[in-house]
Amino acid sequence: MELHLKITGYVLLLLSLLHVFFPKYFNWKKEFAQVSLLSRQVMYVHTFFIGLIVFLMGLCCIYATEEILHTRLGHLLGMGLFVFWACRLFFQFFVYSSALWKGKRFETTVHVLFSLLWGYFSVVFLLVWYH
Repeated sequence: MELHLKITGYVLLLLSLLHVFFPKYFNWKKEFAQVSLLSRQVMYVHTFFIGLIVFLMGLCCIYATEEILHTRLGHLLGMGLFVFWACRLFFQFFVYSSALWKGKRFETTVHVLFSLLWGYFSVVFLLVWYH
């Protein structure tokens, strides 16, 4: 279980750093040109804080592995992170439109890879919860 928490931690760190590239990759300057200043700034701020919390999740998985696995607080953290990632997996299939990826090779590959990743995170934290 320790190994899976460490793997999860390093992947979360990588995932958090990807958030830095979202504005350029998704062309937010153009996409949000007609959106109100408040809505535009909410999107940037929320992306920053999602990236930050994912980074902190990763650090916890890497540097507090023993505490997560062997304390009541760690098990509660596992429960919370299981709920978080299971909800993210649910959203992958039932909130995002399949029109975003169906019939598009790259987008379908990304959809499948991230579905597997959210599933992996969910299972790891479910096992932490019940460890």
